[in-house]
Amino acid sequence: MFPPSQQPQRLGRERSQDADGAIRQTDSDAILARLSTVKQGYLEDPFVAHLVPRAQFQPARPPLINIGTYVRSKSIDSLVDQWLEYCEREQKSCQIVSLGAGSDTRFWRIATGAHADTLKTYVELDFPDVTTKKAMAIRKSKDLSVVLGPPDNITISQGGTALHSTKYHLLPCDLRLPPSSFLPSTIGGILSPSFPTLLLFECVLVYMSPEASSALIEWFVNHFASTPDPSDGSALGAIVYEMFGLQDAFGQVMMNNLRSRNVSLPGASPYPTVESLPTRFTQHKFTFSNALTLREVREKYISPSELERISNLEMLDEVEELNLVLEHYAITWGAKTFVPSETSRSFLRQWGPRIPSVASDN
Repeated sequence: MFPPSQQPQRLGRERSQDADGAIRQTDSDAILARLSTVKQGYLEDPFVAHLVPRAQFQPARPPLINIGTYVRSKSIDSLVDQWLEYCEREQKSCQIVSLGAGSDTRFWRIATGAHADTLKTYVELDFPDVTTKKAMAIRKSKDLSVVLGPPDNITISQGGTALHSTKYHLLPCDLRLPPSSFLPSTIGGILSPSFPTLLLFECVLVYMSPEASSALIEWFVNHFASTPDPSDGSALGAIVYEMFGLQDAFGQVMMNNLRSRNVSLPGASPYPTVESLPTRFTQHKFTFSNALTLREVREKYISPSELERISNLEMLDEVEELNLVLEHYAITWGAKTFVPSETSRSFLRQWGPRIPSVASDN
């Protein structure tokens, strides 16, 4: 997350000027921001440093970046944890698919956390260049690879662009292609429509055309509706984090800054307001969908004691700029229940970001 005037630090060689290279660079920006929040004490993540070259020498990011990354991360963490708890109440294992996963560490955090036994399958999809880099980092790091299980259960395929273990699958693809051209062969044999599944889209759909992102969601809806016995499924959930509402003056400055880095946001135009964001899912007949700006999350859904804790970590002078940035980023979440149960109805009524204090946050 970057304010309009903030240029990110670079990792390694000079970034490529081609459009896909610029998009891939945003992953490096995000992982550096997460590393900074961990170093500064906002978040705990013992795995992030293993995915950043020379992590110990990377400088801290400005407080505005750290706070924005914190709110984003804790919001999604809360929603994912509640989904896993819902699966436990349904006595079902859970599948998670992270699309445009980049250098995310979520699999490792879940696999070593309280809900490890609930996780059946975790799939990450991204550009081949990104998955190759991540597969190499996993193989190089004992702390990452040991979580995947015995070495005999870990395989590298597709020329080093794919990695498979018992629960974790890292796969290369271009999400902008027609889903029927790659998803059946890529994950069709890995995912079962008989298990509740959560889709994660962290800053990925905004880089795609609205038609491509809609087709992607529709493929998953159709795939999970195809189970011979719908009662064996339970729900398809989805969480989206991205920029929106870029038509105002502040948003235009953000857009111009991204264009200067050769990054465009074709997926932002259909969503001028936070009220428009749930239509991403309701157009596919999701049972439930909601959205909140990161500013709303920070002001209404973080416990007072936690707000006090993070306010003591660093001095923030740019409160007005922080609010403007947080107003242009949002979390959208929703679920489609194919055969709703009372448990699922109760869950959907309560599903939303809840960020307690660290002392009570397990």
